[in-house]
Amino acid sequence: MYEVEVKVPADLERVRSRLTALEATEVGRVMQADTYYDAPHRSFPETDEALRLRVESRPDETGEETRITYKGPLLDSDSKSREEFETAVGDGETMAAVLANLGFEPVETVRKERDRFALEGYTVTLDAVDGVGEFVEVETEVNREADFESAREGAFDVLERLGLDPDDQRRTSYLELLLES
Repeated sequence: MYEVEVKVPADLERVRSRLTALEATEVGRVMQADTYYDAPHRSFPETDEALRLRVESRPDETGEETRITYKGPLLDSDSKSREEFETAVGDGETMAAVLANLGFEPVETVRKERDRFALEGYTVTLDAVDGVGEFVEVETEVNREADFESAREGAFDVLERLGLDPDDQRRTSYLELLLES
């Protein structure tokens, strides 16, 4: 599976108003704490990979969900599209202990509040990221690498319909932005 994603800094309230005008479907709000790891056998920043343990909660529900995600290197220079593998984890603390015992080092935890909307086959996410700022992500998934270019162009079109400029895109991850600040 390939994640096709574009991300731009934005005024979230202005984009929220535009989403309402476009009749986007509100999907819901989540809080996420993403702990990123580096590997003992290679440097993920050097290979452009990521390993993340995500703990997600919803303000209107009790409990949390934990998922582990591997993200491969970026596929192009025009977006944040990459191969991605993700699965649920039954116990986040145990998974963190497994990673630590295998030599994976936690790098940093990125905390964010996300409001998600569905629009024209894409997920539009309004992100307020602690220590980093406000961003809008437009993403979708494709099964074949050959399909990611048309999906990326569709994501650019969604950005433009939201009044955002695809040229403002940030290919830098929230982790990298947090570490730079």
